[in-house]
Amino acid sequence: MTFGRVNPQFRLEDQGIEGLGNVFYNLMEPALIEAALKKGEGTLGNGGAFLVSTGKFTGRSPKDKHVVMTPSVKDTIWWENNAEMSPEGFDNLYADMVEHMKGGDYHVQDLVGGADARHSINVRMVTELAWHGLFIRTMLRRPDREDLNDFIADFTVINCPSFQANPERHNCRSETVIALNFDKKMILIGGTEYAGENKKSVFTLLNYLLPEKGIMPMHCSANHANGNPVDTAVFFGLSGTGKTTLSADPDRTLIGDDEHGWSDNGTFNFEGGCYAKTINLNPEAEPEIYATTSKFGTVIENMVYDEETKELDFEDDSLTANMRCAYPLHYISNASESAIGGHPKNIIMLTCDAFGVLPPIARLTPAQAMYHFLSGFTSKVAGTERGVTEPEPTFSTCFGAPFMPRRPEAYGNLLREKIATHGATCWLVNTGWTGGAYGTGSRMPIRATRALLTAALEGSLANVEFRNDPNFGFEVPVAVPGVAEVLLDPRRTWDDSQAYDAQAAKLVEMFSQNFEQYLPYIDADVKAAAIG
Repeated sequence: MTFGRVNPQFRLEDQGIEGLGNVFYNLMEPALIEAALKKGEGTLGNGGAFLVSTGKFTGRSPKDKHVVMTPSVKDTIWWENNAEMSPEGFDNLYADMVEHMKGGDYHVQDLVGGADARHSINVRMVTELAWHGLFIRTMLRRPDREDLNDFIADFTVINCPSFQANPERHNCRSETVIALNFDKKMILIGGTEYAGENKKSVFTLLNYLLPEKGIMPMHCSANHANGNPVDTAVFFGLSGTGKTTLSADPDRTLIGDDEHGWSDNGTFNFEGGCYAKTINLNPEAEPEIYATTSKFGTVIENMVYDEETKELDFEDDSLTANMRCAYPLHYISNASESAIGGHPKNIIMLTCDAFGVLPPIARLTPAQAMYHFLSGFTSKVAGTERGVTEPEPTFSTCFGAPFMPRRPEAYGNLLREKIATHGATCWLVNTGWTGGAYGTGSRMPIRATRALLTAALEGSLANVEFRNDPNFGFEVPVAVPGVAEVLLDPRRTWDDSQAYDAQAAKLVEMFSQNFEQYLPYIDADVKAAAIG
């Protein structure tokens, strides 16, 4: 049986997917929550939020993501970073997954990736779990209801957590699989209930398609000055570095919190929602994000709660440190209705330095910006990926290596060209540790980070004195009103300055060794900006 609103010429049967039980097309939030509750997929929380556990998978499984090796993508995929799957393996995977799905009930959401209609793609999400339909309906952009009558998908994603892959038959790594086939315009996800795989599969897709159009896809949040979209800022960073928190500035208009494009027309959000970490979420520091956790339709993932009152525990990370909430963008009062901004005036690269070496803010030249963009140094925060239990220093090129199907230089050169064309000022901001490494020092005070960012975005940092950092060569402000001067010189925050020097030397060497892989592909000025 078919329920809901759908293009009668573009049902699953028209795509060759037959034999399913009930298929629910484009149900809205109340109906999706009713369906999820009826199937026992979760619990209704305060305010109508939906509380769910994702089982043993509480983070992404990047090692289980595969790209199908076909002639059209053979020479453009970064194969060192993207596991290969054979066409035969994918065909077997698709046939076996569809056979597994027969007789079962499924939910379909027809959605859009990209706020700029000139560069957006239509995506059909087919989900076994009703709450996955709620999640992805929240996270992607929702067409007007009348537009569903003639909706045709550019790509289709099928997510079936109960399906277990066969590594030998399907040419994959384990029973968990995420497989992208650009020729067949299809993504298959199996063996994991973690909802983040849905949105990150679409991000990976756009990361491949958009550079061909001269559009820079960015793992970043973005905002602009109230009433002035020309004054746009973007915040690059991996999960846990502060993209969502720092872009949700009440004095600026939020464009989006995670994934954007930069075209010849400016900046645009890929998504229609936000996916915020909730561990230690504070109602005073982040009141609007906190408020979403008790709003209707917000998906609450992997949070401990009181069985009787449904009160959420923001400190209990016994399920995972990667506890999250997914909510529509309009739940933030200062969110942009269009989700479109101008060309970035400021580019902020966020890093969570577990070594406690980097300053809270530094100004970068364009060459240094490309160097740090390609390096993508940060620390994986506990829980974001399976197996990560404490901050783990890493280099994730373009601040999002798991989602980059092309070689890093393709994105680095695009970013460099756009910086040169539009004259953006670039900053490196450390939201990690100060006064010592992880385990000894403390996290950078968020008040100081906000004060420094405000000064950078308003332009007042341009008028202060800067010093050249002896280890990394970038410029660091000597003093900024409202920020403790000692914080701006990381060496002074350590009790043992010689221990700081040793730690800094260690980090410089890590940068140098990591960057050797890019030297054959970059220009002389970026090589000159290299550290070590």
